Amino acid sequence: MNIKIDFGSLAFLQGGGSATGGLVGLLPFILIFVIFYFLLIRPQQKKQRQAQQDRETMLKALKAGDKIVTTGGIYGTIVAVREKDDTIQLRIAQSVSVEAERSAIARLQESEKEVESTR
Repeated sequence: MNIKIDFGSLAFLQGGGSATGGLVGLLPFILIFVIFYFLLIRPQQKKQRQAQQDRETMLKALKAGDKIVTTGGIYGTIVAVREKDDTIQLRIAQSVSVEAERSAIARLQESEKEVESTR
């Protein structure tokens, strides 16, 4: 009884070249991640940073008489801005005023002229 084993076909037992084979296999995934980063992730981060800066600029520029909308959806007019505790006094009706954090301002109300110019 003769049994012959061809050790050349058992290359996986030799262990050579498995490290470079693993890196070559990961190369397409790395390239895909790099492409996604530059085409999707990085531009979105830039937009978020710009929006954050615009919001901070808007909050710093608030003054009495500005018509605003709060994050809760309340429309009102700023009566006073208190810099030391970062709050505003907001008139929401004829004789009703409330105090709110400056960060609770969502946006400035659009004036009628701005609304007409966008149409």
